[in-house]
Amino acid sequence: MTEVPPSRWRPWLRRLPFLVILLVAVAGGLLLRDRLDLETLAQHQAELIAFRDAHYLATVAGFMVVYVAMVAFSLPGATVATLTGGYLFGLFPGVVYNVLAAGSGAVLLFLAARMGFGAETAARIERAGGRSASVLAALRRNQWPALFLMRLAPVVPFFLANLLPAFAGVGLGPFAVTTYLGILPGALILTSIGAGLGEVLATGGLPDLSVLGEPRFLLALTALCLLAALPLFLRRR
Repeated sequence: MTEVPPSRWRPWLRRLPFLVILLVAVAGGLLLRDRLDLETLAQHQAELIAFRDAHYLATVAGFMVVYVAMVAFSLPGATVATLTGGYLFGLFPGVVYNVLAAGSGAVLLFLAARMGFGAETAARIERAGGRSASVLAALRRNQWPALFLMRLAPVVPFFLANLLPAFAGVGLGPFAVTTYLGILPGALILTSIGAGLGEVLATGGLPDLSVLGEPRFLLALTALCLLAALPLFLRRR
């Protein structure tokens, strides 16, 4: 019987983590789509608070592990998780737990995608040339402002902002720094809303997330986007 050389298995071993993530993401999207919402949080609020009061460190660890897994596997419910962090732990240290968990999950997904297909995809785009290769080269030249804009501007979905840099050959350092810092403004807003959930849930209501479209939040995010884009404009001039 002919044995398969170990070298032929190595590409598939590198791709295995990302393929597992894709499989779990699809299954989770189908099974958990209607379960990880604010109504579920409202139904279990008493149990969550009781467990937090009795086992604070275990609650922090469990919350962060679940949040990291949700982001790494691109499962639905990240916004609810951020609100839950504010609800359980307050604005501070809740925002710290939220940023660390969401950022770490994004880094894990980025590493899995880059290890599995990132280098091959980037090389294939460069060999093909054309507009895609130009965009790839521009992203590499302007990694920091481009990555910040992807995090701050809501036009790019969070999971795509984790995958596109991996396929473009972006380094881990710029990706990690811009991720942790770039998600901080949004995490502050959602965590502050979550910190006030107690009174809302006590009356049997649910938070109104339409406040995220208010001018005070939009103007602040727009100002941050313009600040992140400033190096791009200066470089073009």
